[in-house]
Amino acid sequence: MSRLKIICTFVICILLTGGCGKEQKQQTMQDGSYTAQMSEYSSGWREYVTIIVKNSEIVSVEYNAENKSGFIKSWDNSYMNKMKSITGTYPNEYTRYYAAQLYGQKEMPEIDVLTGASHSASNFQKLSQAVIEQAINGDSSIVKVSA
Repeated sequence: MSRLKIICTFVICILLTGGCGKEQKQQTMQDGSYTAQMSEYSSGWREYVTIIVKNSEIVSVEYNAENKSGFIKSWDNSYMNKMKSITGTYPNEYTRYYAAQLYGQKEMPEIDVLTGASHSASNFQKLSQAVIEQAINGDSSIVKVSA
């Protein structure tokens, strides 16, 4: 009987102490500049998100896309006019809309999708998650994200 008590006591101790080590440590972002970009170009553009973190809070967000020559999608007026007439939105509008949702955050927020830019919302969510993970790890290298 004493052997059974010892085994039961041992099991109870393991169960009680096992939960203690699993306390969730709040992960905070480290100060610095972090960038995530899509690994591939899509329709000639590669989207990216760059954040600056200060005091564990995002104080600057840039979300955009560039072509192989480095031209920024939001600056392309011809593209803007064409897209706006088809979808009701355009890069300079939706990139600012999505970036504003990340600004001032200390962790990954829920992203409200803008009608007409749902594909970009999906990419923005992936890029944002990757760049926040980089900030938590303090890794300022550019991370590539698959579609």
